[in-house]
Amino acid sequence: MKRLLIMSLLALLVCSCTETPAEQGPAVYGYRIVNTYPHQTSSFTQGLAFDNNQLYEGTGEYGYSHIFKIDLTTGRVLKRCCSLPNKQWGEGITILNNRLYQLTWKSRIGYVYDLDTFNVLRTFKYPSQGWGLTHNGTHLIMSDGSAALTFLDPNTLKPVRTLNVLNGQKPMTNLNELEYVQGRIYANIWLTEQIAIIDPETGQVEAIIDFTGLQDRHPQGDVLNGIAYNEKTDKLYITGKRWSELYEIELVKQ
Repeated sequence: MKRLLIMSLLALLVCSCTETPAEQGPAVYGYRIVNTYPHQTSSFTQGLAFDNNQLYEGTGEYGYSHIFKIDLTTGRVLKRCCSLPNKQWGEGITILNNRLYQLTWKSRIGYVYDLDTFNVLRTFKYPSQGWGLTHNGTHLIMSDGSAALTFLDPNTLKPVRTLNVLNGQKPMTNLNELEYVQGRIYANIWLTEQIAIIDPETGQVEAIIDFTGLQDRHPQGDVLNGIAYNEKTDKLYITGKRWSELYEIELVKQ
């Protein structure tokens, strides 16, 4: 009897030690605010990106979709550019090889701008809605509100790969604004105060960052949306639609 009991206990230990990360569930992070900066409350933030220490922001809404060059410290708009036609709603932006890429929501049209002049170099089409956009240094990565992320060739703008994002065995939908941070994809989960950290090879959600209570939500959909990572300083920033502040944050594992 004792031998059977010991063998059963050993079997339980082996099972618990060999659980995969997917079976254990994602880690949970809180946050620490390092610095707080002003943010334009008129900006319906859809995309946020750094390039060469310079912050850029893309906004949405019909008739108000622009790209801004922003002074981080003051929140002041240094330059407004790339204003979209009134019938197009701006979405995610990213910058790669001195080109700024922008998605639109339902128009299914993307734009490529020269970062120095902000002249339109070309447009491109995609079959889904456009939500978030980032890059891994080689490919653009876009979200469309589903659980799928699409990798695009930045030169041809054609799909090269699709990644299905899973939280355990369950698809994680409503992937919105994206940022590539130290080999992982960070994704705002629309209408929540959470950001998912995704393995770009497996699609598994490795961690959830919970920003509950960071800034009051408003009935117009002014939710958490905007992630920017400055590679030169190794600093992470977040904001939201029409938020009054932009935050430099550090993750705190719970």
